[in-house]
Amino acid sequence: MWLGELLQGFAQHGHTQVAATCEYPRRLHGRAVASVTVEEFNCQSPRITLEPQDVEVPSGNTVYFTCRAEGNPKPEIIWIHNNHSLDVEDDTRLNMFDDGTLMIQNTRESDQGVYQCMAKNSAGEAKTQSAMLRYSSRPAPPQFTVAPKDQVVLEEHAVEWLCEADGNPPPVIIWTKTGGQLPVEGWHTVLSSGTLRIDHAAQHDQGQYECQAVSSLGVKKVSVQLTVKPKALAVFTQRPQDTSVEVGKNINISCHAQGEPQPVITWNKEGVQITESGKFHVDGEGTLTIYDAGFPDQGRYECMARNSFGLVVTNMFLTVTAIQGRQAGDDFVESSILDAVQRVDSAINSTRRHLFSQKLHTSSDLLVRFHYPRDPLIVETARAGEIFEHTLQLIRERAKQGLTVDLEGKEFRYNDLVSPRSLGLIASLSGCTARRPLPNCSHPCFHGKYRAHDGTCNNLQQPTWGAALTAFARLLQPAYQDGIRSPRGLALPAGSRQPLPSPRLVATVWARAAAVTPDHSYTRMLMHWGWFLEHDLDHTVPALSTARFLDGLPCSSVCTNDPPCFPMNTRHANSRGTHPPCMLFARSSPACASGRPSAKVGSVYAREQINQQTAYIDGSNVYGSSERESQALRDPSVPRGLLRTGLPWPPSGKHLLPFSTDPPTGCERQEQDSPCFLAGDHRANEHLALTAMHTLWFREHNRVATELSALNPHWDGDTVYQEARKIVGAELQHITYSHWLPKVLGDPGTRMLRDYRGYNPNVNAGIINSFATAAFRFGHILINPILYRLNDTLGEISEGHLPFNKALFSPSRIIKEGGIDPVLRGLFGVAAKWRAPSYLLSLELTQRLFSAAYSAAVDSAATIIQRGRDHGIPPYVDFRVFCNLTSVKNFEDLQNEIKDSEIRQKLRKLYGSPGDIDLWPALMVEDLIPGTRVGPTLMCLFVTQFQRLRDGDRFWYENPGVFTPAQLTQLKQASLGRVLCDNGDSIQQVQADVFVKAEYPQDYLSCSEIPKVDLRVWQDCCADCRSRGQLRAVTQESQKKRSAQYNYPDEKDTELSHLRSRQQDEIYVGEDARNVTVLEKTKFSQDFSTFAAEIQETITALREQINKLEARLRQAGCTDVKGVPRKAEERWMKEDCTHCVCESGQVTCVVEICAPAPCASPELVKGMCCPVCRDRGMPTDSPEKR
Repeated sequence: MWLGELLQGFAQHGHTQVAATCEYPRRLHGRAVASVTVEEFNCQSPRITLEPQDVEVPSGNTVYFTCRAEGNPKPEIIWIHNNHSLDVEDDTRLNMFDDGTLMIQNTRESDQGVYQCMAKNSAGEAKTQSAMLRYSSRPAPPQFTVAPKDQVVLEEHAVEWLCEADGNPPPVIIWTKTGGQLPVEGWHTVLSSGTLRIDHAAQHDQGQYECQAVSSLGVKKVSVQLTVKPKALAVFTQRPQDTSVEVGKNINISCHAQGEPQPVITWNKEGVQITESGKFHVDGEGTLTIYDAGFPDQGRYECMARNSFGLVVTNMFLTVTAIQGRQAGDDFVESSILDAVQRVDSAINSTRRHLFSQKLHTSSDLLVRFHYPRDPLIVETARAGEIFEHTLQLIRERAKQGLTVDLEGKEFRYNDLVSPRSLGLIASLSGCTARRPLPNCSHPCFHGKYRAHDGTCNNLQQPTWGAALTAFARLLQPAYQDGIRSPRGLALPAGSRQPLPSPRLVATVWARAAAVTPDHSYTRMLMHWGWFLEHDLDHTVPALSTARFLDGLPCSSVCTNDPPCFPMNTRHANSRGTHPPCMLFARSSPACASGRPSAKVGSVYAREQINQQTAYIDGSNVYGSSERESQALRDPSVPRGLLRTGLPWPPSGKHLLPFSTDPPTGCERQEQDSPCFLAGDHRANEHLALTAMHTLWFREHNRVATELSALNPHWDGDTVYQEARKIVGAELQHITYSHWLPKVLGDPGTRMLRDYRGYNPNVNAGIINSFATAAFRFGHILINPILYRLNDTLGEISEGHLPFNKALFSPSRIIKEGGIDPVLRGLFGVAAKWRAPSYLLSLELTQRLFSAAYSAAVDSAATIIQRGRDHGIPPYVDFRVFCNLTSVKNFEDLQNEIKDSEIRQKLRKLYGSPGDIDLWPALMVEDLIPGTRVGPTLMCLFVTQFQRLRDGDRFWYENPGVFTPAQLTQLKQASLGRVLCDNGDSIQQVQADVFVKAEYPQDYLSCSEIPKVDLRVWQDCCADCRSRGQLRAVTQESQKKRSAQYNYPDEKDTELSHLRSRQQDEIYVGEDARNVTVLEKTKFSQDFSTFAAEIQETITALREQINKLEARLRQAGCTDVKGVPRKAEERWMKEDCTHCVCESGQVTCVVEICAPAPCASPELVKGMCCPVCRDRGMPTDSPEKR
């Protein structure tokens, strides 16, 4: 019928597009559907012919409800219980017969209530009257359904005994102790469910307890025993002793302890926790085994025994002794290093030709080219590291072929292959010892005030801590299969029965195309600020080659683990058979000698990776992480300390980022696309949201620099640049720690982070490898598959929203589709994605990440997991130990942090042992701590890293002396909302906190209501501003020489306060535009001739503005201090002794000076300035004056 009515309506309006004819019934065969009348359809709505009746049924019996109905078509019968439809498929006790009869078997109390039958067909529906099912049970004595069991607990722990019983009438649960009532004193509580709870169990709580189920039909009893063990701090039963070992040998170091509960033994070396790997093993009793000892293993080791009551520590010193004479691998050093240089350079050149000399066709190649290093220093550093490692690999292979070394089944035994002298030779010939020289921190005038772009000299005792192009820091010793360089997963993990799962399989298990659940508290800016901040903190140097060193074959065409290739197996995760058997993956470039100084390269260290960013929150993603980058970003055209600008955005006139002149990187996918933008971090082009954020902060620098230059026209460009950079860095720090982190970490994490206590030179602020590789990747699970683009009323722009994949590598959309404002509004105007552990990853990430540009897919989640194995990141359970969480022996031990049994079951199926679980996926499925957006282990890693970043930064904005108290007060007014208002194209409204979800328009504020950082407190107060470099020479006299526009009012100088509040066109400008003079009672004067001369030297543009202002004021006459307009040449009396005149746009006032009166008692007369003498015949109307 509905189709007929639809077609009839179309026909009446002349919009018929299609036609339909009847097939059935036979009498209507061939008729047009639109011509059939309602009567011809012969439809009948349902009519009830038999209704259900009330029934009373005993427990466990079967009951029937009958219902009959007629209609055309035949109606469907639906049963309703207590206003809810019954699903007979979900409950095996329910069954519905073809005639509509409902059968309920084995009835129970929950079945009682109101039942209705509803008959429904296409013509309508009908319901029966309500029928009542009453439940009656037979008398039954008490029976336990849940019985308590004996328990052994530690002192001060809680005890819970569950005790539940059924019966008719329902029994009452009563607890007794040793035949009497429960003790009145103590912490005994019987809950309504019958559970007995004892908080803080003590020795006197020991004994026998009895649970009684009591009813009129009898009593049922069950007895249990409680044993309370006294708490006992761990005590060492065997302490490790100082010992020595020869290079290349294995050694066992015993450490045993006991306590209640039994303590867990962990080992540290130089503050870094030792984890299970091919290098170290700690058995169940605490004995530490070190394989293939080398000089890096020498040092002091700490054995720590920890239980829930405390921690005890003992230590020992291990000495590693050299074996005299040549080693077997020494014979192969010369040939191996020559081959390594040739192989590595050949593979690098092959990769470069492939990436930059032809059009790319795969997303993998796009990603490699986009991230490929361009700084020569980065390339040389990474090349030297690859040659060093590949030389050692070749020596190992050749020594093994010669059977001159007993490898004892170990993949690598570097330390008994090559002598220290040969290692030093390899380091020299590979280029490791020719790396950049140690930083020169001997310039106190600079290093005392400003950061070096590469982060060196922040810590004057350890000048490379936190610097760019240094190795990542470690919380735990790296976990490599061989203890040195081979990733986990190449063989069976120690103690496991199955290999590690493919990262692609792990990602597939967690990926779902589920609907996005909004976070009702926070906006998408929460995730994107973390993404922007990550690009300030870390950027791993990628592989220089994606071809095998062995033979030059591309990693994408082979599925073997030959350096630098480390492909991901996709066979188990490729259900549709649409992917090749493996995914391209090349290992991160290694640090030369694992980042150690050249003086220590006589030993083999575990592989480390390079961070090419500075570790500090210093805006390196805005300014670059090297002097070379910073110079390329600065505007050389005028010495005003500005960053280079690009095209102006027409509606606002504000500039976009400049275009990059580097080789093509993937932004120009079509001819009409623009090149990539140039920013402090090339990843600004990865995503439109990142491009918008980078544009925002580059504009913020130029805004601050322009205002500082106006406030201090005597500053040179370098001073303006450094001061503006310092302010921007402080704003980034304040927003991160005061506005962003409290949302991520909540109150629990904020308390753990604690308040700032000052700079600590003993803290290394370097980025921790596990933080960069896993923990700070938590934002990947918050990525929304849609990039919202909103107009000024938060509606969708005409160009529409964008799927996540289409926002990648598309900076030209900023130019063509509305600028940065729509993207930014989409970040602070749309709710963030809520984390659902069972469905962590959007298919936008796992299968369509880069399909906008190329057909192949790159699995971001799998890449994170594989990168963790590449970097030797220890398993999840090792970090639990570091974070003082409970130890894990089986998957059920995870239930405190991962309560969902389904998630634990997924982990069980993926990993053979909980000790194998990769860090990142485990962090992502931990239950969130209430009030936070992180789980316990992720909280621990965040707090550890952000404490180090703050406490180990000498230029931290709250560190006394970095800013003045007045400047610090202003910096604490900074907010991301203010930066959006100042630097968006036309953002007029934001919420008070752009990280917090707010309703538009009622919860939005005008930008004029958002607090500002008042930069006037950066105005120099120098006695003589003609001398550049005499900064901060504050004197009382110099306060009078500030620009009137930016001066602070004196509390006693109300006229000056009034003058400061007026517009620029009300400033009194002298006739020759060289003197700006205000002659008032305030005695405020300004030597404008000197000021103007300095302006001409430093900033021509300001001079032009003043000339325009002068011309405008000459035409406009004057305005006196009371706001009264005066005509040119007009004269008036301001006071009895003050004459004023308006000349050339300037008010000039002259005060009369009276001569001494010739009489002893002169008098003041109204209207007269000077006192007069009334005696000696002197006329009163002609006072003498001089």
